[in-house]
Amino acid sequence: MSTTTADKQPIESRLFINGEFQPATGGKTFKLINPYTHEPVVDVHEANEQDVDKAVAAAKAAFPAWRDLAPDARGVYLRKLSDLITENTPTLACLESMSMGKPVSLYIDGKMAADSFAYYAEAGWHAQGTSSVNSPGILGLSLRQPYGVVGAIIPWNVPLALLSLKVAPALAAGNTVVIKSSEKAPLTSAFLAKLVAEAGFPPGVFNLISGFGNPAGSALASHMDVRCLSFTGSTATGQKIQIAAAKSNMKVVHMELGGKSPAIIFDDADIEDAAEKTRFSIHFTSGQTCFANSRIYVQESVADKFIATFKERFGAAARMGNPLEPTTNHGPQADKVQYERVKSYLEIGEKEGKLTMGGDGGNGFIKPTVFENLPDDSRIMKEEVFGPVVTINTFKTEEEAIERANASEFGLYASVFTKDIDRAVRLSKLLEAGTVGVNCTSPTIVRDMPFGGYKQSGLGREGLLSGLDSYLETKTVLISTSS
Repeated sequence: MSTTTADKQPIESRLFINGEFQPATGGKTFKLINPYTHEPVVDVHEANEQDVDKAVAAAKAAFPAWRDLAPDARGVYLRKLSDLITENTPTLACLESMSMGKPVSLYIDGKMAADSFAYYAEAGWHAQGTSSVNSPGILGLSLRQPYGVVGAIIPWNVPLALLSLKVAPALAAGNTVVIKSSEKAPLTSAFLAKLVAEAGFPPGVFNLISGFGNPAGSALASHMDVRCLSFTGSTATGQKIQIAAAKSNMKVVHMELGGKSPAIIFDDADIEDAAEKTRFSIHFTSGQTCFANSRIYVQESVADKFIATFKERFGAAARMGNPLEPTTNHGPQADKVQYERVKSYLEIGEKEGKLTMGGDGGNGFIKPTVFENLPDDSRIMKEEVFGPVVTINTFKTEEEAIERANASEFGLYASVFTKDIDRAVRLSKLLEAGTVGVNCTSPTIVRDMPFGGYKQSGLGREGLLSGLDSYLETKTVLISTSS
């Protein structure tokens, strides 16, 4: 069993509570399996309800002192953490590859996390309220104040990047945090806890627990001393978290959930450009992203050209292999469970449509896969596969394309490829998605724009300019000025 990274640093897998690494209270661990080698990496400590209680208690005790620091004083710690993340990005990439098979060549989490902490090191001053003298005899003030203890539950596909989008603004706003990492990819979060300690954060400000949704995640979602919780993951889990939050203390919940993102290719589009961008979207991280354009609708008159170009590029781009090798850009699925899940959808697709490319690559890999002419009510058209699997269907009219693109309970990201600016504006308004890309698609995002979903793709928004507001409550203060 490997217990070190490629640079021989020991792998940390314990809980981080009140400034100290410690084993789980119950003594339980679980084996993390490398999805490429299928060999154990390390035994990860499994938190239970008592560990969650300890972490929340530590965060609650640390809150008053952290809250009362000036924003620039909190920013000193965030800036130091940003610098440490940058210095250690190669190690973080290695740990992610060992955890869930992400190729080191595509590792973007380190830079995204470092950028987030650097931005919020300066942004705490933006926690501003308003004032009013419109009511005679009253000076009205609104104050923006931190919630207290914030819980964060992060996924396994881009864990450090999404941790930073939650933790950095929460800390900048004056909250303290308890994070639950994913059981599929806990190692970069634990390594970040080492960097938190190295940066000198006060004990209890940042706490990390590892383990499973039940009991650790459910205990955090239902904890009476957690006042705000941010979750990124599946819609099914998000529904459970929302129920737990409502049944406990009505904590504020932000959620970025699943997607079934459509891309619409019109006959006036740059076909080569559209094929390359949509190919990269579903190929990125072996299709294991919530906003991958897993549904493509192409206008009939250019369908043959687009499909041929897309498949040529999709197949040629994939370099499957050891994700630790810099030439690899297509890793295995995150674990055996995910691999078997994607294979089950391949079986469904072969029964209901036409498999024209790809399929099971064996040994944990799914080849770049294309289905054509699947019926709109197929499960592959309706459900999130979370693999390098795309469906391509044709349409005749703009109205048909919009109707079919919107025929989903998901609404995270949608794309339209056209040279007609009027059409682009029309579709941007009519597509039911939190983000609409025009002549671009995921993973393209703009970090100073809000990101989140419509419908069952989520609640609330994340992003550099939106994040701080998510972790602040608004209080109204009325001061009588009459004698």
